[in-house]
Amino acid sequence: MKFLADENIEQPLIEALRAAGYDVAALTEDQRGLPDDQVLSRAETEGRILLANDKDFGELILRLHRLGTGIVLLRLGTEDGAEKAAQVIKILPAIQARLTGQFAVVTEEQMRLRPLQLPGKEPDE
Repeated sequence: MKFLADENIEQPLIEALRAAGYDVAALTEDQRGLPDDQVLSRAETEGRILLANDKDFGELILRLHRLGTGIVLLRLGTEDGAEKAAQVIKILPAIQARLTGQFAVVTEEQMRLRPLQLPGKEPDE
């Protein structure tokens, strides 16, 4: 599975995902300061699931009517990168098969999935 880590994703999480065998491109390493719409375009172009800590991308999809490859919004209670990495690495195997085409919100208690779709369109259209 391929991920694009937004600038707000902690380096320990990026490193843990890579160590676990995931292909992770990190904006902090090669495109710092990229506007959100271009971040979304890059994820789409490269077929990557976007990892983010903020809600801006959900709003962007609705406002710009962009679908995206998939987004994982991390709403974990810790700011500690190593602790967050341990939580994500633990949950990822159970959810990774369902992430493509989804907006996933991951908390300590649950994960919510919403299909990425344009307003007024059904997922099958």
